[in-house]
Amino acid sequence: MTPKEFKEVSIRLRPRLLQTAIRYLGDAEEAEDTVQDVLLHLWQISDQLKKKPDGLAMVLTRNFCVDKIRNRKTIIHGELPHDIIEEPVDEELLERTMNILKTLPFMQQTIIRLRHMEGMEMKDIAELTGSTEVAVRKTLSRARKAIAQKVLSNQKK
Repeated sequence: MTPKEFKEVSIRLRPRLLQTAIRYLGDAEEAEDTVQDVLLHLWQISDQLKKKPDGLAMVLTRNFCVDKIRNRKTIIHGELPHDIIEEPVDEELLERTMNILKTLPFMQQTIIRLRHMEGMEMKDIAELTGSTEVAVRKTLSRARKAIAQKVLSNQKK
């Protein structure tokens, strides 16, 4: 792909990529940075691109957004914001639960964190993970059940 062709493609794709990134990240500035990163990545591989890299650009945008969400502080450290919790927290139980959460399959961990730590709605989680709301609900239910079973089995010991 020539530089001129790349420029035309990037001008055409930029609004759509930006809209997607804003939908995932909820922040226009962060979305703008993400789109810049995606376009830079596409430029770096432009000699291997076809004339219409639309699908690749959308997948890259989604993946870059998911990476940014994963790298946010609350997800990295797995901490609950204590200032919004109204009742006293059993720190030991919370610690055990967070350790159990780390043992779950990646998708279950992600959905639990997005739902309970980020407070996201089911439809937003479905969009972010590229899944359906029904699948998100099932995965969330399985994750909750696995956590509950492991917490109860640890309490019996």
